[in-house]
Amino acid sequence: MSEPQFALDRAFHALSDPNRRTILAIVRNGHRAVGEIAEALGGSQQIVSHHLKVLREAGLVTDSRSGTRRLYAVRVEGLAVGKAFFDDFWPERLSALKRAVEESATRSADD
Repeated sequence: MSEPQFALDRAFHALSDPNRRTILAIVRNGHRAVGEIAEALGGSQQIVSHHLKVLREAGLVTDSRSGTRRLYAVRVEGLAVGKAFFDDFWPERLSALKRAVEESATRSADD
């Protein structure tokens, strides 16, 4: 399996859990400590730490130290893997839609 495919699989696996998607939303606008994330999520720090580990291994969050606290934030580059996957669908789908509309218009004009 190629590295981009492996990264995509890890990202999709991490995003398959609603708690991890909520954590991403919590850290979207800045660095947050585990305790802050746990409070916002309504879960324990232990559970949040597990989810953060999965997100970090998938490359979706980054962490840094501030004194004794570890702060987490979204890693935009990690999200780009999923975005690139979906972006590949749009030109093909838009071209197919354009062809279908043009064919329908041609048939309507012939009737």
